Amino acid sequence: MKAGRRVDVVELEKFIANAFRLKGLPDQDASHVARIMSQADLQGSDGHGVIRLGQYLKRIDAGGISVRPDIKVVSEKASTALVDGGNGMGHLVVSKAVSLAAEKARKTGISWVGTRMSNHAGPASLHVRALAQQDLIGIYYAVGNANHLPPWGGMKMLLSTNPIAMAFPKGHKEDHIVLDMATTVAAYGKVKAKARNGELMPEGWMIDRAGNPLLDPNRADEGFLLPIGGHKGYGLALLVGMLAGSLNGASMGSEVIDFNADSETVTNTGQAVCAIDPSAFGEIDDLRARIDKLASELRSSERLPGVDRIWLPGEQGNLRRRENLAKGIPLSVGIVSEVDRIAQDLGITPLPSVG
Repeated sequence: MKAGRRVDVVELEKFIANAFRLKGLPDQDASHVARIMSQADLQGSDGHGVIRLGQYLKRIDAGGISVRPDIKVVSEKASTALVDGGNGMGHLVVSKAVSLAAEKARKTGISWVGTRMSNHAGPASLHVRALAQQDLIGIYYAVGNANHLPPWGGMKMLLSTNPIAMAFPKGHKEDHIVLDMATTVAAYGKVKAKARNGELMPEGWMIDRAGNPLLDPNRADEGFLLPIGGHKGYGLALLVGMLAGSLNGASMGSEVIDFNADSETVTNTGQAVCAIDPSAFGEIDDLRARIDKLASELRSSERLPGVDRIWLPGEQGNLRRRENLAKGIPLSVGIVSEVDRIAQDLGITPLPSVG
C-alpha cells in the first residue's frame, strides 16, 4: 500500500457518521453504519470500510438507497423470520436480522432470519462476530452486489462473490474464531482496494475472457473472478445465493444489480443470518474448554518447512485490530484523496491524522 495517512478509529467513525447525517440519515442510523464501517477498517477489511463511503453517498443522492427505511418483519414463526429492509442501508437491515436471530435462538435453540430489500452490508465477519459476542454461534450468507462470476464453464456473469461467514464464542483463553470468505478466490472489494491503492492483483484472482491471467484491477471489467476450488466454488456461490436471495424473494442471477455501475436502481439485496445457542447442546464452559483444546492442538501441530505460525480463522484480524487501535488505521493515498474530496464536497472538517 502506498503511504497515506493513519487515522484514529474514533475520528473515522465520527467522520463517516457526520457524512451520513448530512445526507439525511437519522443520527442513530448514521452512527450505527459508521461504527460498522470503521470497525471494518480497524480489522483490515479495507474493501468494506471508508473506501465505500463515496459509493454509498452517491447511491443516496441518486435515490438508490432510502435514508429513512421502514425495516420490518413481514413473515415470522417461532425460529424463523423474514425482514424487509425497505431499501435501507444494508448495515441496518442485517443488524436487525442479527438482533432478531439472537432473540429467537435464545428461545428455540436455533434460528434463521432472511432479508430482502436490503443493500451492501459491509464485512460478513462483523455480523457473525456480533452473535459470537453474545455466546452464540453465528452463520451468515449474502448475495453480492454485482455479478463477477459466470457458471462453471460459462461466460455470462450470473453469480456474485456470495460470502459465507461463521463465528464461535470465545474459549476460556482463545478469542472468537471467525471465518469470513467469498466463494470466489478474492472478494471484489479487494479488487477495488487494489485499484484504489495503485497495486496489481495476484495471479489467480481473475482471468480475462480468453482465459489469461488478469492482474490490472483497473481492467477488471474485461474478465471475471475465479471461484474457490473450481466447480466446487461455483456450486457454493450458487447455493449460498439461493439461500440468501431466492429463498427470501431477493435478487439472484440476472436480477442482481451492479451497484458499482448503477446508483439509481434498487438492488433488493438478500442476506441470511443463522444463530445457534450452544446451551442447547451442553454447558457453555465445556464448549469453551473444547475450543481452547482444539485451537491449541492446531496451533502447536507440526509445520511445513518455512512456516512460522499456524493461524486460526480471524486471528490475523484480531492482531490488526489491536495494532490499528494503538497506531491508527492506515489509509492509502488513493483513499485519503477520496476522503478529503468528500470532506470538501460536504463542507466538513477533513479526517485528521494520528499524532
